[in-house]
Amino acid sequence: MNFNQKVTQWQHPPFDAITQKEVTDLLTNPKELEDAFYKDLEFGTGGIRGIMGVGTNRINKYTLGKSTQGLASYLKQQFPSETVKVVVAYDCRHNSKRLAETVAAVFSANDIEVYLFSDLRPTPELSFAVRHLNAHCGIVLTASHNPPEYNGYKVYWKDGGQIVPPHDHQIITQIEQTDFNTIQFEAKKSKIHLIDKEVDDAFCKTALQVSKASEAAKADFSVVFTSLHGTAITLMPQVFEAAGYSQFHSVQEQEVPNGDFPTVASPNPEERAALALGLEKAEELDADLLIGTDPDADRFGIAVRNTKGVFEILNGNQTMLVLTRYLLEQYPETLSEKHFIGSTVVSSPIMPVLASHFGVECKLGLTGFKWIAKMIEDYPNQTFIAGGEESYGYMVGHQVRDKDAITSALLAAEIAAIQKSKGSSFYEYLIDSYVKYGLYHEELISLTKKGKAGLDEIQQMMHAYRTNPPKSIAGIAVEQVDDFDSKISRLANGTQKELVFPKSNVLRFILSDGSQIAVRPSGTEPKIKFYFSVNTKLKNAAAIDATKKILADQCQKLTQSLGI
Repeated sequence: MNFNQKVTQWQHPPFDAITQKEVTDLLTNPKELEDAFYKDLEFGTGGIRGIMGVGTNRINKYTLGKSTQGLASYLKQQFPSETVKVVVAYDCRHNSKRLAETVAAVFSANDIEVYLFSDLRPTPELSFAVRHLNAHCGIVLTASHNPPEYNGYKVYWKDGGQIVPPHDHQIITQIEQTDFNTIQFEAKKSKIHLIDKEVDDAFCKTALQVSKASEAAKADFSVVFTSLHGTAITLMPQVFEAAGYSQFHSVQEQEVPNGDFPTVASPNPEERAALALGLEKAEELDADLLIGTDPDADRFGIAVRNTKGVFEILNGNQTMLVLTRYLLEQYPETLSEKHFIGSTVVSSPIMPVLASHFGVECKLGLTGFKWIAKMIEDYPNQTFIAGGEESYGYMVGHQVRDKDAITSALLAAEIAAIQKSKGSSFYEYLIDSYVKYGLYHEELISLTKKGKAGLDEIQQMMHAYRTNPPKSIAGIAVEQVDDFDSKISRLANGTQKELVFPKSNVLRFILSDGSQIAVRPSGTEPKIKFYFSVNTKLKNAAAIDATKKILADQCQKLTQSLGI
């Protein structure tokens, strides 16, 4: 169906009168009309995510209804002799509750048992609930840290992880074969069951397993937390209270869930501006740790005091390093190659170095936590310890099969409290890690390219890098080019080897000095992302500032050489 046929289709039943009028109104704005219909929403690294509104390229009851109808058909094909069960959750965004109820209605109309959270809940609890309730599938309505006009639809399989091959492609095919006029919107209310406290309690009990600090250490430790108007407020305070943190303080101005995110330009804990109110409160209370979570509480950012007593916001790679080192040091069994940690090809290369030091394996996946969750299923004879990625996501153990800000934030507080009780700090533990394993410095640059023209530009950039890769960057020879789309790694001497990864539109350049640059279009936003990593040895803790500056300057030269 071409563009004009799509527009015409949406001006007639089965689309309701309000939708038909909104499409007709768009005819006076050709640019917006094109952006709403020039393509269908696609599954990316985080499921379906897009701007809310009418059209095939928008989040609305029909695009999500079609996805749900197709998914319902697929589930019944996969489990023909079972009573199919699905869990549905939603976050604080505009229309999330209404869309969740629409999704639940479609599932129930297809004779699927639906377990719908009675109120907003963190995404990691949805992942946990799928396995806890022995469900076949899970859906959460969320757009993570995207701007207020966005919403989204993440799909989880029965293992609690987001869908991966072969199910993702087969589900997409089923959705594409689904007609809008076949969507069953009429709910069978007897099939919809509300859930809340029982699952909350079970999830919190699992999270509390990381709580190992002494009562004295926790009594002398102060935490400031901000949910950035998101769902973490429903569980984070209760978890910290149950863990015994008497000095836990929430940023009141950002406690109330609100899809407009009124106190921040972007509800993204990766950005310093989003944590500004939290930093103010942390300074006011002379706190030890600041924790901020994104709207659906799967990602978290922290700020800790450095050796000068000044709060320093850590990036996802730094937090991942500290949490993983601590878990490996404290692991109750003798570590061996039967144990593994997980990370991604665009995250810090320090993770394989750390794993080697402890004698465990580090498995790398593509961007997206679904690949780390898949590792647990793919290697049942090995024991998964933890996994993380540069984009502020972390997962402890296998009970939750997605990044989990609740459990991970509690673990970060435990480490910080224990280090303080020893006369050290989270930051000093990080620096000691750099002395042991090398100092790695990472930077991320994202270029926003909106609309159809932006998508075309991103595709052209990737094509240029792929067909004419640089032989040197900032005067440093490129020794290896990894093309995850063709699944070929090309060495400078002309030899090639296969990349054992699923196909993905990602390029990685490995330089002769050990620096790495990865390039990929975002799967959830209209952006192309450049990931830079440089490293060197760190002689001692006293040399940290001077050595960090050297690496930052080196990174800047790489970015300038690429013209970004």
